[in-house]
Amino acid sequence: MNQASETRRAHASPLFAGLPGDIGVSFEFFPPKTEKMEETLWDSVLTLAPLSPRFVSVTYGAGGTTRERTHNTVARIVRETGIPAAAHLTCVEATKDEIAEVADAYWQAGVRHIVALRGDPPGGDAKFTPHPQGYANAVELVAGLREMHPFELSVSAYPETHPDAASPAADLDNLKRKLDAGASRAITQFFFEPDTFFRFQDACLAAGIEAEIVPGIMPVSNFAAIQRMSGMTGTAVPDWLGHLFEGLDEKPAARQLVAATVAAEFCRRLYAGGVRNFHFYTLNRAELSYAICHLLGLRPEHAA
Repeated sequence: MNQASETRRAHASPLFAGLPGDIGVSFEFFPPKTEKMEETLWDSVLTLAPLSPRFVSVTYGAGGTTRERTHNTVARIVRETGIPAAAHLTCVEATKDEIAEVADAYWQAGVRHIVALRGDPPGGDAKFTPHPQGYANAVELVAGLREMHPFELSVSAYPETHPDAASPAADLDNLKRKLDAGASRAITQFFFEPDTFFRFQDACLAAGIEAEIVPGIMPVSNFAAIQRMSGMTGTAVPDWLGHLFEGLDEKPAARQLVAATVAAEFCRRLYAGGVRNFHFYTLNRAELSYAICHLLGLRPEHAA
């Protein structure tokens, strides 16, 4: 199916009718703090597992504050589900030896994929300061991990430019250096307009970046929380999005329905533009991501 006919079909028929489910998905979780949160996380992993994700990833707290919990979560996913699991790893407040120790532990646990990030400054500090014996940035971290083990490496990308970048061009150059250092794909920060991704995709190609760029999708389950996160990441929140969630603060069921509808339409428009791989920020809840995947035609492997 060529792009022109796919675009016509997206506009001429019911938006989700007849989709073949030819998408690849991945899901991001964060390590649980309590036994109850661990139950919720594990329920979410088991709910999403039948969709045969390409991988699932688990985040890593600033300065290694969730180091043990991240390791335990990733190791359990590898051990009990067989889903390829990726562990996040950052440069923040860690020496190269400490990072090597963490990476070795992942390798021994069967983890073969790392999401390599510079990481955010701890405690709300305004500026990232490398550890004197650590990696200065994600470019160095990727190169260092590449020397340790033959990990599959993913890195981050910022369609609306990283807040610390001197310019969009400098941010693209940094992304290219991370990929040239050994990463195989980039996963984007969340965003809310399809054209934001398509413009970024075009800019990447113009900058000589040919690696896979996977859009990061953040379903809006809590609009106030999304506003806070967007303020920290420099993500634009369109006015229409706020309008759709007005009056739903005390109506969680209705909010979930609106969130699934909005995010699914957003992904459908990305799909119409040729996107076939999606990375979902689940916030450790499966319902929204599962519903979106279902609308995009993805069904559990056993049902298919």
